[in-house]
Amino acid sequence: MQQPPNGVPTTDLPPVRWLKSRRSNPSGNCVELAELPDGGGIAVRNSRHPEGPALIYTVDEIAAFVLGARDGDFDHLIARSPSR
Repeated sequence: MQQPPNGVPTTDLPPVRWLKSRRSNPSGNCVELAELPDGGGIAVRNSRHPEGPALIYTVDEIAAFVLGARDGDFDHLIARSPSR
């Protein structure tokens, strides 16, 4: 399957199962991810705007982000957040 373009409305994607972190909160401060069928990548959307747009990443791109977050590469971006 060819990867869809970025910024695609989620209604234009095939049916997928959206997942969000257990760290998400009830006020909707979260993103959701979904695996696209046939290796088409990973879709990412804002949970407050479920119709889209969704950004589409490869599995390798998501892996690099997740591993970087796990390693603390982005900690400085949330260090001064009042909710932390």
